[in-house]
Amino acid sequence: MYWYKNFNKYLLTPLSAVLITSGLYSCRPDVKETGSEKRFFDVSAYFKNEAVRLTKLNPAVTKSASHNNDTQTQKVHIKNWTAELDLFTISDINKPSWRDSYTIANSGDSLIIYKAKLPELKTKEILVRKHSGKVDLVMIYNHTDNLLYQSSEKLTYFPDSLYLIEKRQSVKLLGTNKYKIEGILR
Repeated sequence: MYWYKNFNKYLLTPLSAVLITSGLYSCRPDVKETGSEKRFFDVSAYFKNEAVRLTKLNPAVTKSASHNNDTQTQKVHIKNWTAELDLFTISDINKPSWRDSYTIANSGDSLIIYKAKLPELKTKEILVRKHSGKVDLVMIYNHTDNLLYQSSEKLTYFPDSLYLIEKRQSVKLLGTNKYKIEGILR
């Protein structure tokens, strides 16, 4: 037993140091690739920045929500702009695998249109309009179609004035539902 106590005392200390050091090395933060420039308008970053900006600004919002033309309207202060703009944020098309999956059309300096080349892509089209280099309109068209359901979304955003989410969803055996959320910023 004497050799075991000495083994633990003298050998495990240097061995422990090596294991801890190698363990710490594996905990280093991920390094992002350099040169990974965004090919398309960065929808995700734009709406994350808008959520932060609107949270600080805390505007009053006249918000209407409707389901199959049954509408409710109230004046609110949105507490979680990240969640409120989530459908916009997740419509980002800057995934590396989609680099060649969208066409880019420019209409002068003010309007850029991204259109999906492949029918299986959910985000079909994004329109970004700028005035004096600043975004003044973002429109996104999403569509999903499979054996169980069909879903279409039209997302419209005018900074500092309006956001509109229009959704139509048809589910087999359950029928069609229409949803609309409109927020007018004051």
